[in-house]
Amino acid sequence: MATPLHTLKPPAQPASPRGFAPFALGFRPFFLSAGVYAVLMMGLWLLTLRGTITPTGLSPFVWHGHEMVYGYTVAVIAGFLLTAVQNWTGIRMPAGRPLALLFLLWLAGRIVFLVPGLPGALVAAVDLAFLPVLALALGRPIHRAQQLHNYPFPAMLLALALGNALMHLDHLGWLDGMALTGLHLGVYIVVAMMTVMGGRVIPSFTDNRLRTRARRWVLIERLVPVATLSALLAGLVAPVSAVTAVLAAFAAAVHAIRWSGWVTMKYWSVPLLWILHLGYAWIVLGFVLLALAAAGVAQATGPALHAFTSGAIGVLTLGMMARVSLGHTGRPMELPRVMTLAFVAVNLAALLRVGLPLVAPESHPVAMALAGSAWMLAFCIFAVVYGPMLMRPRLDGRSG
Repeated sequence: MATPLHTLKPPAQPASPRGFAPFALGFRPFFLSAGVYAVLMMGLWLLTLRGTITPTGLSPFVWHGHEMVYGYTVAVIAGFLLTAVQNWTGIRMPAGRPLALLFLLWLAGRIVFLVPGLPGALVAAVDLAFLPVLALALGRPIHRAQQLHNYPFPAMLLALALGNALMHLDHLGWLDGMALTGLHLGVYIVVAMMTVMGGRVIPSFTDNRLRTRARRWVLIERLVPVATLSALLAGLVAPVSAVTAVLAAFAAAVHAIRWSGWVTMKYWSVPLLWILHLGYAWIVLGFVLLALAAAGVAQATGPALHAFTSGAIGVLTLGMMARVSLGHTGRPMELPRVMTLAFVAVNLAALLRVGLPLVAPESHPVAMALAGSAWMLAFCIFAVVYGPMLMRPRLDGRSG
């Protein structure tokens, strides 16, 4: 006999997890803090531009660039790699108290800049400690697992530490004129890291979700690291030169061809996919603008840097944090609806920051105010929506 419809019970929903697990795995404290810090950092920057406050003893532009790369971006990298290396190697990564101590080391580096009167050498020592410790924490399991293809990640973290050191040495007066070099080195290393990880995960995520098959060309995949490193090294050594212009244009073409093999109109229905594809497109645009700047188009210099930072870094990191957080808290890969607004806002921030100064240089102050506001909206949404997920245990009861 059929059961009456009114007696059927809806399927059981997963119980809301009890307790807190902010240090169960690396993505939790670092992603949440990156989201909060992205809002705080940009708010302080906008107030600084208005002359309302002077947050540090550093030049405002140096401090802003430093914290964008060595504060916010490094936090996202730490959260991602501490989680990914455990998946790659099967070796347990820092959790609980060791992870809390590692996180506090990153946090201390942010706080010392804001404490007035601290000696510059002490600020440098505290801030410089995090990246080498992180590289060691990641390098040991990668070495134990003998994963040669993952060795570049600890090496890139040490290269980031070098860029950070150059900025501090300039501030201390030990190496004059190296702050900008240290900033650009940091940005370019992150760009190189994103091209590696983007090539691994973006086509894979797209194929798995949409049942498509991304096109990969062997020659292009071999050219990607060569073209990327050549263009970025040239941009670092000779920012305005014909050689840099040619190498950057070549890198743009290689990355555009690579990206075109992943593109499908189907991903526009899946925000967790199109955010990653747009993030990689910002890398292509960054190389285009770098080529123009190297060829002597002066108004392209700032937009080139911000296509890589506000564009590629901002968009890809927000997209990856949103995706990784869902998967590693035991949730289905379905984006909370309001996060689509965050994805639109972070791309709008990049478009305003890159586009307005490029086409209307006199609009630079307005561009920074509008872009900064859109940036804050995007990461405020992330922090509010994902904060409870990152603080609570996994829904499926597993560790991590």
